[in-house]
Amino acid sequence: MQEQNWAENMLKGRMAETLVDEMLKRSGNMVYRFGYEAVLQNLTQIEGAFDRTSEVGERLRAIPDFVVIDTAGTPSLVEVKFRRDPTDSPHDETIERLERVEQYWNALIVFINSVEKPYFRICRPPYFKNFSQPKRGLVFEPLMSLAEWNISPEVYEEYEALVEKYFPVLERED
Repeated sequence: MQEQNWAENMLKGRMAETLVDEMLKRSGNMVYRFGYEAVLQNLTQIEGAFDRTSEVGERLRAIPDFVVIDTAGTPSLVEVKFRRDPTDSPHDETIERLERVEQYWNALIVFINSVEKPYFRICRPPYFKNFSQPKRGLVFEPLMSLAEWNISPEVYEEYEALVEKYFPVLERED
């Protein structure tokens, strides 16, 4: 069961990355895959000989998914995450991963959720509010607030429709 859940989460993550990749390209941006799996294929194959827990290993595992060059020629590092419900507090493992992304790369994070619009949200560093609290919350803004990627409302609506089509919009669990 746990293996099936892992595979399903991996699939959702890849679908989320593809949606963001295609939406940004449709909007005139250049998008280059940059993540650990995309750039460092050889390291993933020799994982036994590669110390993932070393500082270099942690840095490499935190490489953002994309380099996006907007229509003005300005590059951004972008991590993409799927979260079913954006109001859920992130798990400790997610917090640690995002802290590494922020510390090493200072990337933008695009979150896709399937519960409430806007389905596409962005986090800019610093990612968290309530820094000293056990339940740290992510600081989101709608993706459309990021003017530099030049996403038109029409293109954005097309991709929100794809979220509704391919990710089940489930009721919140109370």
